Amino acid sequence: MENYFIYIIYVLMFMFSCITYISSRKHLLCTLLSLEFMVLILFSILLLYLNFMKFEMYFSMFFLSFCVCEGVLGLSILVSMIRTHGNDYFQSFSILQC
Repeated sequence: MENYFIYIIYVLMFMFSCITYISSRKHLLCTLLSLEFMVLILFSILLLYLNFMKFEMYFSMFFLSFCVCEGVLGLSILVSMIRTHGNDYFQSFSILQC
């Protein structure tokens, strides 16, 4: 019964992070932070599910390594965008210029 409430809290947190991801259109950093929050919530749900079903935790290490790669890729895009355009506003660059 306790896991049921934890799942509800995790789903609510995931929904709020999706709303934050959809509503943040100004800065790339805010968008990346909301994506990382979504990934951390999914990782927590995965750990809770694997622990509840008495499965091995090897898949969680694969998921965590892919999440780290996704975060590094997002930060590298952010750094390259700041170097070329001077800021991380979406409005300051055109897709045709990149």
